[in-house]
Formats: sequence, C-alpha cells, structure tokens
Amino acid sequence: MDARLDIDDRLIRDFTSIDAGMLAAVGGKAANLGELTTAGLPVPPGFCVTTEAYRQVAEDADLAALLEGDHGDLAATARDLLLAAPMPDGVRDALLAGYAGLGQDVPVAVRSSATAEDLPFASFAGQQDTYLNVVGQDAVVDAVRRCWASLWTDRAVAYRESNGIDHRAVRLAVVVQEMVQSAVAGVLFTANPVTGRRGEAVVDAGPGLGEAVVSGAVNPDHFVVDTLTGEILERRLGDKRLVVRSLPGGGTEQVEHVQDGACLTDEQVRDLARLGARVEAHYGSPQDTEWALDADGVLWLTQARPITTLFPLPAGATAGDPRAFFCFSVAQGLQRPITPSGSAGFRLLSAGISELFGFPVAHRVDGARVYREAGQRLFLDVTTVLRSKPGRVIAPRVLDVMEARSAVVLRGLFDDPRFPLTRTSWRPFVRRFLTIAARYRLPVHLVRSVVNPASAHRRMDRIAADQAALLSIPDSATAAQRLDHCEELLGERTIRVMPWIFPLAVGGFLLLGLAGKVLGRRLEPGDLQGVLRGLPHNVTTEMDLELWDLATVIRADEESSRTISTTPARDLADRFHAGSLPPVAQTGLAEFLAKWGHRAVAEIDLGLPRWSDDPAHLLGVLANYLRLDDPTLAPDAQFARGAAEAEATIDRLARRAGPVRGRFVRFALGRARSLAGLREMPKYRLIVALGHVRGQIGLVGAELAADGVLDSADDVFFLDFTEMREALAGKDFRAVVAERHESYDQEVRRRRIPRVLLSDGTEPEAVASANAPAAPGALVGTPASAGTVTGVARVVLDPVGAHLEPGEILVAPSTDPGWTPLFLTAGALVMEMGGANSHGAVVAREYGIPAVVGVPDAVTRISTGQRIVVDGALGTVTPVDQD
Repeated sequence: MDARLDIDDRLIRDFTSIDAGMLAAVGGKAANLGELTTAGLPVPPGFCVTTEAYRQVAEDADLAALLEGDHGDLAATARDLLLAAPMPDGVRDALLAGYAGLGQDVPVAVRSSATAEDLPFASFAGQQDTYLNVVGQDAVVDAVRRCWASLWTDRAVAYRESNGIDHRAVRLAVVVQEMVQSAVAGVLFTANPVTGRRGEAVVDAGPGLGEAVVSGAVNPDHFVVDTLTGEILERRLGDKRLVVRSLPGGGTEQVEHVQDGACLTDEQVRDLARLGARVEAHYGSPQDTEWALDADGVLWLTQARPITTLFPLPAGATAGDPRAFFCFSVAQGLQRPITPSGSAGFRLLSAGISELFGFPVAHRVDGARVYREAGQRLFLDVTTVLRSKPGRVIAPRVLDVMEARSAVVLRGLFDDPRFPLTRTSWRPFVRRFLTIAARYRLPVHLVRSVVNPASAHRRMDRIAADQAALLSIPDSATAAQRLDHCEELLGERTIRVMPWIFPLAVGGFLLLGLAGKVLGRRLEPGDLQGVLRGLPHNVTTEMDLELWDLATVIRADEESSRTISTTPARDLADRFHAGSLPPVAQTGLAEFLAKWGHRAVAEIDLGLPRWSDDPAHLLGVLANYLRLDDPTLAPDAQFARGAAEAEATIDRLARRAGPVRGRFVRFALGRARSLAGLREMPKYRLIVALGHVRGQIGLVGAELAADGVLDSADDVFFLDFTEMREALAGKDFRAVVAERHESYDQEVRRRRIPRVLLSDGTEPEAVASANAPAAPGALVGTPASAGTVTGVARVVLDPVGAHLEPGEILVAPSTDPGWTPLFLTAGALVMEMGGANSHGAVVAREYGIPAVVGVPDAVTRISTGQRIVVDGALGTVTPVDQD
C-alpha cells in the first residue's frame, strides 16, 4: 500500500501496521495476517477495515436495540438492518483510499475478520462470508457491506451460541487482500487433525482457487508429510473434477475438470510442509493454514489460525521423548474438566500413593512424578508401565474391569518400538508389594475375611469410625489450619486407610475367579456376572434404595407428591434450602442428605457441588421415581429379583460342578456375594474425605470473599492450595479466577477426550481405528473427525428447510458453511465430496461429531431411515440393515 496516502488508521490498517495486540480493532484473521507479514512470511499485501467502521454502521442500523429486545429471527433481522444502513462517508472514503493503495482496480479477496474468529478454542472456519476476485471500487464497497452482514448468518449465530460467545461482544473487521490467481491452492494443517500427531503436515490440494478445496466441493489430492524428515508418509489422489477460477472483470466460475496425476510435485508438497513449520514455529502451536501457488510457482500464505480441535499436551511433553499418558479422568467416567482445586486435591493424593509404594516426592502439592494434567483432565504417565513386564501384565488386567477400552488401547502399544520392554524382572515389584503386604498384614486380613465375612464388615465399620475421627477439626480452627488439615488429609491420611480396605473385597473376587476355574467348560457366558446381581453390602446400591424409600414416603403424602412431580427441580432445590418444601418432603430429603449429602455427580472433583450444596439432581430423580407406576420396575423389586436370581445361579452352578466340586463352588460363590459388594468402599471412603475437604475449603473461601480477594466464596475452588495461602496473605485473585472460569467453560464444551495420549500428540485409539481393516460391505471414504456412532441416516440434498432429529446421521453430497447449523443436532456426518480439511470436516471436529468425507455415491447408496455405523477415524460407513 502506498504510504503517502492519508488514511484514517482508526478505520483502515495496512497489514504492515497490524500486530497481535490489535485483536479488538482488526479481528482474528487480520491480526494473524499482520503478524505473519511482519514475520516475513509470504502473505499477499492487503489491509483491514477495522471494527470501528463496523461499529459506526451497526450504530446507524440501531443493532444494539435489536440485541437488547426480543430477538425473534435475530440472524435475518440483523442482516437486513446492516444491509439497509448507509455506509458512512468517512468509512467509504477510507476504504477506497486503502483499495487505491493496492493499485488500479486490483482484484482482491474480501474476507471477514471477526473478534470471535481464529481463536485458540474456536476457529469459526467459514462462519462468515468471503468474496473472491472482487474488482473495482463499487464492487469492493458492496463486498465489504455483505461481509459485515455475514456476521449474522444463521450458521454464524448458531456457532457463537454453541461456543458460548455473547453476540453483543462480537465485532467484525474486514480483510481486503490482493488476489492470488492460483494455479493450485488448498489447506495445510501443521499437525494431523485426525490422529492428533504433531510433526505431521497434512495437505489437501486442488487446481484453481482454494475455494473448491476449502468448501468441500471437490475431492482433493491428500498428502501427509513428516515435517522433520520431509518424507511423504501418505499420498491419496482425488478426482479433482471441479475447479473454481477467476473471471475477467471480477467474480468466479466453477468448471468441470479432468486431471490425471497429482496437482503438486513432491518437492512442492515438501515446500508446503516447510512453510507450515515456519508458521507453527512463529505461533508456538499447530496451525490450520490456507495457501496458494501462483502460475509462476510462487507459494503464498493466505490465512493461518490455530487448530482448535487438537487435545493439548501435558506440560513438558515432546515428540523427542516418547511418553504415554493414560487419562485417569476418562477411566473414572468423567468427561468434563477438573476444577483447579480438584486437580490440587489429586496432586496430593497421587503424592500419597507414590510415597505408599516407596517413591518419595519432593513437594506433595506438586504431585507424584507420574501425575500430569492436560486439557484440565487428569493423566498418568504410564511409560514405565509399558516398558516393564509386571506393568504390562497387571495394568491392562486392572483396566479390563475398570475401563476396558483403555486396556485395549494400552495393549496396542506393546508392539510400538518407542516403548520397548526394558524391565523384565518381577523382583522390584514383588519386593514393594510384599513390603506393603507385611506392613498392613494384608494376607491375614484377606484370609480372615474369607473365613468369616462378618469380621470384614465389622472391620469396615471400624475403618469408618476411624475416618470420622481423622476428619474432625475444631470449629475455632483458622483458615490456615483448615488448609493444613486438608493437605495432610489428602496427602497422607486418606491414602493410608486404603490398604486396610482393599483385601476385604479382593477375597471375594479371588474366590469368584477360583470358582470359575473349577467350573471350567461348565461355565456359560454370563454365569459369573449373574452371581454378582443384587449384591449386598454395596454402599452405592444402599444409597439408591434409600432414595427409592424416600420416594415411596413422598408418594404417600399428596402434597409432597404433587409438589415434587410438578415443580422444576431447580425451584425445588431453592425451596429446600429455604425450608419451604412440604413437611414430609423437607424432612425426608434433609435426613437423606445428612447421610448421603457428600455425594454428587462427578464427585471425584472436590471443586464441584455436593448434593447437600445443590440437591436439584436428586429432586429430579425423585420426580422420575414418582412417575414409575409399574411396581415390578421399582428399584427395590428389581434388586430383590436380582438377588434371588443370583442365588439360583449359585445353586445351578454348584449342581453342574458335581457333588465334590459343587461344595467348593457353592462356598466360593457364597463368599463372593458376601464380600464383593465392598468393592465400592475404597472410592466411597475417598469421596467422604473429598466432601469434608470441600466443606473446609468453602469456609476458607467465605473468609477470602469477605476480605475482597475473591468475588464469591465458591471462587476458592478455582485456586490450588498454594494460591489459597497466598490469598490469605492478601493477594487479589479475582482476575485470575475470572480467566479460569472462562477457560473451564471452554473445556466443558470439548467432546473428545483421548483415553491414551502420546507425547507427540498422537491418540493411539484414533490411529488404531484408522489402520483397522474395513468391515465387509463398508463404504470407504476419508477420515475427517474421529469417533464412532451408530444411528439412523438422514439423506439431505438441500439444507434449506431440512430437519434432523437429534442423533440422526447427516448424509450429504457436500457441505458448505451454510449447512453447519444442521451439525448441532447431527450424530455424525457423511459427505460424498470434501477432504479432511474442508469446512464441514473442521466444524464436525469442533462439534465433536464423527465425520467421513469423500464417500463415493453416499447419497444414493445410503437411504434415509437406514441404520449405519460411522467410524470417523477409520473412514468407513457400514450399513447395519441392508433393507
């Protein structure tokens, strides 16, 4: 741009004058292009029409009044208002001056650059409009106006709402960039978006302008490159039947195209990988870029934004040091992120476990050496487990009964050359185990529990009483003393209780296994599982049955029954805390919470409310219980049936074993039923401790809020223990907590959590699925978004007026951004066209739905109503019914 032109820099910013700190003024796309230009990367020249220009137009359109009122059809109304509002003279003059600075009637691309766009947690890929090969002043003015209006497309509004972004906080800048008349163009991911592997560049390329590849209108050439070595690891050529090209005088056209062979040479593919590595190095994180190769062979970078769908790596993880991380959160059935206080609690617990097994830690608050966090989830470094013979034998077998899919993933790494078997001796493991066994007299307690199960239950009662004593703390304790108490409780005392509990239940499962060995081939599938139905002494079952008993009491009281059945759960919770529920319901729920109020959904996170804090969930369950009219489906009736069936199974198996072996089978299975229900007790005792710790931290939070260093008492759960002490010393954490709340809310929306994650970002489960052979009869396409879903197909040829029932699988010829609102209810996506980096694939990954693209004749080979299995990692679509 000609620097002599006098342009109002509040309205127009040349790329060379933009830096990353100008996000609010120029939006995400322009900020990135300005950064890349300054860094010396090959970006076509251009400028940005700032958000101040949009503000002036939006103000003239009175958009604020629309957003404050009843929205109605918000998207359409906002678009109409913006298109009808005149462009202020000052804005028009500045825009045309900027355009003139590029040259006389230079063809340009006019693209959106929203303040909520190209962000680390939401790419907004294709949510606003782009206009290519725009030529002449009037055409540029019109394109900019339409870009402003596209901030309010249906898809952009839906995308913002799904990502929790306030419409009122969003502004739109517009990029005007010199057009690259490309011979070949496409997209480049600097990390593999399907497997997660860093260091692999993924290139999709097609002839002509990049719009055909980006929009998914063409099956592009697909390359995967090892960024470090330049080796092309994968090459899959598309048919490239469609080309978008510029027209003389402005605009574009689509033409049919036939090309044999690849549209890029191997060296050009490597050049792209090297360019991507430069961009990634500049930002320090993997990037999703768009590029163009002009007729002279010059490579241009037209856009860069973060890859928002990659799962973050644990701190310090690098591809050069192969490590494997097991997600403890997923193993506990917890998909949501862990609060900072919850993570702090688990660091202390991990330190206590490490010390129990003879591995001291320098600072308990930092956790054990194997403890890791990523994406606000809990991980364990299992590299040593994979490299040792005892680890390979024991860990997967434990996971077989805890989280079976994780066991499969770990076993799949046994043959990975990065994790060779280096520790084959059992001696160190046996020595540590025997030390613990001797210290806690584990064999004695195990044998005693088998011989006399009643003694095991008496011992459990004593453990509960001892724990209650450990939890005791004077009401007069200071906040600092409460934190000392919590750290000692989690870092040492709670863990020391666990070895006393484990052998009590283990004896039952050992006898169950022995009975299975004795029965051998006499066993039929499901026999042993049947023995464990309706188990007594299971603390969780006891709690559930007591809740059903409460529902029975409420049902017998007309006022309580009517209130619980007809009032929203949230209102009921408020009434309970106010003491205004009907007396029977109020008293009954209070008694239940006095015993079980320390429990909760996602209860391993001490930062989340317990039922005593918020009983809304319980009240909703009670309302559902009251709707249950069939007495045979009542929980107590089902439990009793299960127990009776289990006893009948024992009789049947004992007879099947014969007179001699049958006596042992009857004894062993009877003892299994008496002891196996105690399997819940280790975790239950942990939950009791966590509930107590939450209460103590809440008292500390109340003090901090009163001192003004936190906005509310509950904000304390977004600090760790060290920070809580700093807050007690007067440090203000309000801004820190606000940022963490925002980050936590973003992580809540993350849908895909890897069971196992490698230090180079690879998700082994996704790789295994991608390498598995396709099922017979499967339709094969390109993997685009990992995950597997079985559901009913809905073939849609036109998104206008289309309706998708929640969970239906969208099958389409191709999708552009106008289709993406349908993704909100789709269970998965199948497309005939497109590559792994087209808009449809990118948005599917962000919404966390499996996607397979480039499936030949998908809309004719799949019928609406047909049940299909979509495997987004393998790239297959398998019919369940052939009709």
